[in-house]
Amino acid sequence: MSRIVKSIHPEVVARTVKRCRERGIIIPTYAQMRNPDTAPDKVKARLKQIGAQETDPANLFRITWKNDPKTGLFGGPNFLEIPSVITGVRARIFGLVGKHFPTGAHKVGAAFSCLVPRLVSGEFDPEKHKAVWPSTGNYCRGGAFDSVILGCIPVAVLPENMSKERFAWLAKIGSEVIATPGCESNVKEIYDKCWELKNDPIHVIFNQFEEFGNPIWHYHVTGPALEEVFRGMAGARTRLAAYVSATGSAGTIGAGDYLKTRFPGAKVIATEALQCPTLLMNGFGDHRIEGIGDKHVPWVHNVRNTDAVAAIDDEDCMRLLRLFNEPEGRKHLAGLGVDQATLDQLPLLGISGICNLLAAIKAAKAWEMDENDVIATIFTDSAEMYGSRVQELAAEHGAFTAVDAACAQVGSLERQAVDHFKELTFSDRKAIHNLKYYTWVEQQGKSYEEICAQWDPEYWRELFEEEIVHFEKLIADFNREVGL
Repeated sequence: MSRIVKSIHPEVVARTVKRCRERGIIIPTYAQMRNPDTAPDKVKARLKQIGAQETDPANLFRITWKNDPKTGLFGGPNFLEIPSVITGVRARIFGLVGKHFPTGAHKVGAAFSCLVPRLVSGEFDPEKHKAVWPSTGNYCRGGAFDSVILGCIPVAVLPENMSKERFAWLAKIGSEVIATPGCESNVKEIYDKCWELKNDPIHVIFNQFEEFGNPIWHYHVTGPALEEVFRGMAGARTRLAAYVSATGSAGTIGAGDYLKTRFPGAKVIATEALQCPTLLMNGFGDHRIEGIGDKHVPWVHNVRNTDAVAAIDDEDCMRLLRLFNEPEGRKHLAGLGVDQATLDQLPLLGISGICNLLAAIKAAKAWEMDENDVIATIFTDSAEMYGSRVQELAAEHGAFTAVDAACAQVGSLERQAVDHFKELTFSDRKAIHNLKYYTWVEQQGKSYEEICAQWDPEYWRELFEEEIVHFEKLIADFNREVGL
């Protein structure tokens, strides 16, 4: 039996099967999310008729990196390579693009992986439970989307100072919304609200910071997509040098665990905000890089597999958000030789994607990488999510001028330095791992025995390689009963 799905409830499963049959719901397997061309023909036919953001059951099969927005079907992984004229480094840097997922961000996959195993096992009963999604933004949007499609009631819990776009979207989809005090960094306040909600058994908390379904999805879907892109660009001497991911919930960094099984020499770099350098120096504070909540080490982070930490100044992210999206910024980049096709794609980077790009640049400089080195990262969402932030920046600082553009390009890109970058020793990793104790054992009810077990690489191998067997069987059995 799975360590995650503790029990099967046949009577609940039977009712949920009936609900899914009535709604025409087929649930994709992880193999199908990894290779969506294997989706049923009737699903593909339906996808040609609906938009990617519709709460239609067929859109569960668009929870993949391989959506083709032109055809409505599938192709290779969506990615963008950032040219050296922008990065200023010899190493090649590419990122998977999250914009083409339903909701416009890849978190819809992580949320799916937390909810579905419990849904198909009967541990979650859509007739009596509400699905609670604590998040600093995209995860609760993804959870709400998945919940609505699957006939479950979602409750989004997120800080009150997140972007207006997030709240507007949640209201539109029909999710219950609870706004907690603070901003991106105020994760504890989210936890506190979840403890309140737990007092009512109607609420099932899908806390991405402790739900192993989160990194499992990235291990089995994001990791292979990154590998596919790399192998498509590899030459005789090309090497996958590093994978960069903002820590956030530590789900996405789980793709690094997969990559290390294929490329043992690759480094995994965890990224965070300089204004809240929790991994770098046990620090705290507030920051503006939406999507990477912090002030703790997530339970699902395999810290022993993390090779370095990079802290990025949120001001650099804000300057580049304007550089990549405002007319004077694009004009300046064009003057440097950036081609129009690349300019048109720069809005595919949201704030956390820009953060990941800057961390990749730091890594390339810190390790003196050359043109044979490839750094992979994630562009989680797009600038489309942050239109209000651009407006706020304009109101605060005035119009973005040619001088502003030059300063942003030189100061935030060309002169991005190797400060606030730390290669982790064995002792450093152990120290970061030990920080889990204070959040998870003392506050959140985890056991001393399990935090000790997490230091063993075998713990994570079993989690990533064996749990997926249980998940896939549960989904296959459920779909067989639905019979569509």
